[in-house]
Amino acid sequence: QDMRNLRLAYKQEEQNRLEIFENLVTRAFPVSNGLPLFAFSYKEKFAVNGWKVYDPMAEYKRQGLPNESWKISKINSTYELCDTYPAILVVPTSVKDDDLSKVAAFRAKGRVPVLSWIHPESQATITRCSQPSVGPNDKRCKEDEKYLQTIMDANAQSHKLIIFDARQNSVADTNKAKGGGYESEGAYPNAELVFLEIHNIHVMRESLRKLKEIVYPTIDETRWLSNVDSTHWLEYIRMLLAGAVRIADKIESGKTSVVVHCSDGWDRTAQLTALAMLMLDSYYRTIKGFEVLIEKEWISFGHRFAMRVGHGDDDHADADRSPIFLQFIDCVWQMTKQFPAAFEFNELFLITILDHLYSCLFGTFLCNCEKERLKEEVSTKTISLWSYINSQLDEFTNPFYVNYENHVLYPVASLNHLELWVNYYVRWNPRMRPQVPIHQNLKELLTIRTELQKKVEDLQREAATRSISSSSDRGSSPSHSATPVHTSV
Repeated sequence: QDMRNLRLAYKQEEQNRLEIFENLVTRAFPVSNGLPLFAFSYKEKFAVNGWKVYDPMAEYKRQGLPNESWKISKINSTYELCDTYPAILVVPTSVKDDDLSKVAAFRAKGRVPVLSWIHPESQATITRCSQPSVGPNDKRCKEDEKYLQTIMDANAQSHKLIIFDARQNSVADTNKAKGGGYESEGAYPNAELVFLEIHNIHVMRESLRKLKEIVYPTIDETRWLSNVDSTHWLEYIRMLLAGAVRIADKIESGKTSVVVHCSDGWDRTAQLTALAMLMLDSYYRTIKGFEVLIEKEWISFGHRFAMRVGHGDDDHADADRSPIFLQFIDCVWQMTKQFPAAFEFNELFLITILDHLYSCLFGTFLCNCEKERLKEEVSTKTISLWSYINSQLDEFTNPFYVNYENHVLYPVASLNHLELWVNYYVRWNPRMRPQVPIHQNLKELLTIRTELQKKVEDLQREAATRSISSSSDRGSSPSHSATPVHTSV
């Protein structure tokens, strides 16, 4: 999974080694062999409990929710409305539970439009969902149409709703013939439909396979650039970033609410909403905030990690596998390259997240949805990746970080400004490794920054003390403008 193929060999005459080999295969693919994943056996103790990082009520409160237009709903508390959604949802205040159930019946997998993020000033929102079940006969649902109108009405700044369909228009038409589809502007008169033309999971899987072939175990230096180009990997990264920029711009500059969906709303939708929120909200660019973003938009909203990654499963040809989350992290890395001071975390933080996406050491990325995690008791029987990371924050902190509060980032989504993430994809090739580890340099810079910050604080305290003492001196000395006092004997 991390761009390497590991090979273990033993001599035929060494039959006693066969048992070791068989044990390795069994433990490497526990799910295929009826065994639990290693995360359920890992008992390392950390100073911080990472399972407490994300509290949905606290995150919605941070966003100023609930308010007069949006309420926190417990309709999905037992996962009956939608078994792949979280228990806590934010929906328009005026929507009744009965209508919500009808909308769920009309949306693929019951994934109704729910709020992901609200702009603190304009009240423009990002809502996410799955495709409507329009089908070849253009089926309609008046509750769904009214629901989207209510989402638009919740934002007084605009009389329009933009629906970003992540799919290619041609693919959406194919889905429509199979019972899915998209919102017609006839049925949703105040909505504008935009197709972002992003390819499906199978295209992305094939692109990564091609990338792996050109970076490991050997690299053809003479054809390096053309080989990278032939994988189309950076082109797909560009399309994701470009789509997220369009969403962020509609919210920030257009003050217009947006709805984002693909087919099921758990792959491309998660990529786009999370990237747009990262561009719009500086909180998500902190270490804690980024962990919250992953927990919220990816884990709680049911990105199918077990299915897309194939944890502990030896079926490498499984058509459900796809590097969707890897692409998201790659997009984030591209943003950190364009805005090196805007993110509190460093490159090692992103690489560590990806390494443990595959490692099965922690419970964070296990299972496909919140309901499954609850059933498997993941939060009580495994350790969170954030426990490991947050107990050694110095390792993952960017020494150049400046908190640009309320600053929106618009990365340039052009191939001229994107590059292959060599430190991740090609790190196992000895010729590509830097002689001095960059991470070590960053740690030294972080130490220097901490020392300088302490000096600044000491000087500020000293200056404040001097200012107070000089003020009191002036107060006790006679004033030059005071009227002289005459005394007579």
